[in-house]
Order: sequence, then C-alpha cells, then structure tokens
Amino acid sequence: MKTNKVLLVLVCGLVLVGQIAAPGAAAGPAQGPASWEWPVAKPDEKGLDGRKLAELVAAIRKGELLPRLHALLIVRNGHLVLEEYFRGWKADQVHTLQSVSKSFTSALVGMAIARGEFKSVEEKVLDFFPGMKGIANMDERKASMRLEDILTMRTGTDYDESGPDSPHWHLNRLTSGWDKFYLDRPMLAPPGTVFRYDSGGVILLSAMLKNRTGMHAHEYADRHLFQPLGIVNKFWAKNLEGHTHAGGGLALTGRDTAKFGLLYLNGGRWGDVQVVPEDWVRESLKMHVDLTVPGQPPSGYGYLWWVFAPDPRGTSGQYVYAARGRFGQYIFVVPEHEMVVVVLGDAKDSAGMGKPIEVFYDRILTAVRRQPAPGPDLRTERKITRFMIES
Repeated sequence: MKTNKVLLVLVCGLVLVGQIAAPGAAAGPAQGPASWEWPVAKPDEKGLDGRKLAELVAAIRKGELLPRLHALLIVRNGHLVLEEYFRGWKADQVHTLQSVSKSFTSALVGMAIARGEFKSVEEKVLDFFPGMKGIANMDERKASMRLEDILTMRTGTDYDESGPDSPHWHLNRLTSGWDKFYLDRPMLAPPGTVFRYDSGGVILLSAMLKNRTGMHAHEYADRHLFQPLGIVNKFWAKNLEGHTHAGGGLALTGRDTAKFGLLYLNGGRWGDVQVVPEDWVRESLKMHVDLTVPGQPPSGYGYLWWVFAPDPRGTSGQYVYAARGRFGQYIFVVPEHEMVVVVLGDAKDSAGMGKPIEVFYDRILTAVRRQPAPGPDLRTERKITRFMIES
C-alpha cells in the first residue's frame, strides 16, 4: 500500500508544506463515479485536423515549442481526442495547477450561494468574520468590501505578489493566521474600482467557507465538487490550521483537470447532475472587468476566470474562457467549438508562461475544420497572440 509523503509544494512561486498521495494513489477513499472513463476519439472523427495536431506534438517533443511542457489534452464534443505527456510526465500523476485553482474556488462560491450558505455576491466580507477582533487599518472602504470584489480582483487592498517581501511572499510563509493577515491589509482604493491581481482575497474565501459551513475549501470541494466528478487523486495545499490555499494550491491529473473544463463548457452539468448552478457558470464567465487595451482584441476578467478574445477565424464571436496559472497552467474553454484544452507545464519566465496562449490560437484553433469562409484577418490574429503573451 502506498503511503502519503510530505511534499514541499510550490504555490505561486513560494513553498508550503503539505501531504500528497504517492503518484497513482487515491487521496482518501474512492467517492462518486470514479469508474467513469473518458470517451476517446481520433481528432479527425471530431472535426479536427489530425495531421496538424500531430505536427504540433512532434514539434513539442523535439523541443521546438513549449520545451517545458508536461501535458497537453484536447476535448472535442465531449471526447478526449488528444492526450500527450512530455518529459517523463505520466497520466496518473497529479500536477500543480497554481492559480487555475482560483477557478475551482469560484465554483465553490457559486455552490455555497445556491445552497444558502452565502447570501449573495453583495454580502460584505467582514460579515463572515463577526468574531474577529482588532482588524488593523479599518476604514469605510474596508467595511464596504463585498464578496464580488474578491471574485473580480477589485478588493482595494495593498495586496500584491511582486516577489520577495511582497504580502503574498509573507502570507505563503505563515503557518497560520492567513485570514487575519489578509484582513489587516491597508486599503489603497475603494473596493470595486481598481483591478489588482490578488491571491490573498481568494485564499480568504476558504476561511469564509469554513465560518459558514464548517468546512475549508478542500473539504467543501471533496463533498460537493470532486465527489460528483469522480475525482479522487488530488491534493490541495493548506496551512497548519487546515486553511486551504484556495488561490493556488490545487494539484490534479490532466484528465481530471479537463473534467472541470468540460463541466463549465456544459453549463455546470455533469451527466444528470447539475453540479455548479448554470446561472453561476454564466455569471462567472461574464466580463465583469474589461481589461481591453485600446487597439487590441477584447480581454477581461469574470469571477476568477479570464476572458480571452474569440477565435479570429470563428463566426460566432464567442469569447474563449481560461483558468490560468503560473508556470504555464491553463484550461481553455471554447464554447464555439465545443472544446476544452488543458496545458500543464513548468515554464520559468513570463514569455514561456504566456507561450501556450499563442500555441492555442495559432496551432490548436487552426486545426478546427470549418466551412469555407472569407480569409481571416491575420493582423487581428497577430494582435491577439502578442497581447495575451505580454499581459
């Protein structure tokens, strides 16, 4: 029998200590439809150009593209049409998702609202902590912070992640007190007014779940999200108080990561079960924060989901949605083509971390077979890949 090992987990570039099951072992007892298997098809059977995708895989294996890639999976029309692992990675190994974890946390919030455990996105954050005393830097701005401000990265706090000595660096080195550390942060702006990437607020959501449900995020996910999806091989980092690192500590296999993408592609439904409320999925993928740069294709942020530009060769104008994490972790959800794309890797610089977006637009979406139409605007395509990488 394989035993759990202590692992140093890199979360957003920093180290946490936790427990992880040995590769291939279930983290806890099997729950739900764990025997469910992905239906598999060849790319050409599902309207994709198999030759183009084979060329992409060959280029990756040669090190010509994405030299630090670990996994690439493509789902089309509910079928797994491509599953490739690189550099010794295996299908049954859990892989860090980094900030892709945030999109899972968003799903938990939606479920908590639907279950009546959270009131709404308008609920004040401090209402979740009635017993917390001595919160520093209190003012009207902090008192007005809403749940929605966390979901849209507009809390107004000074929290940032800009390397050593940043608030995020310090939080990740605390073994307890993450909730108080975040709530003590000084305010820089009124909540809801300025987009500022903020993992600390997302980590706070686990304490908010605990205070309302008695369960931290990893426990709540086990019961309400992972169980119906049949996800048993998993790891979610937490501190010594059991507070889940809801902003970046989740690790799953490639196939189970793709399940989450398919869940959102299907409006929160898994088989006959509505796992995440459909209206929450729709609201989460809405562009609540417009981050479009003048002269560039549209982009923005929803409820802990990124909103990317539509397929430039497409006809519907539907956005592409992405869960995105450091070191090149992605779930792309493409409603126009009924596709989910999972990318997992270990890129070391910003160019390498953004490169999967270029590959997605230039090498994967171009493999979709479609009816003859007027030629694409190549200038627009170049703008999309350049903007996404630089951002």
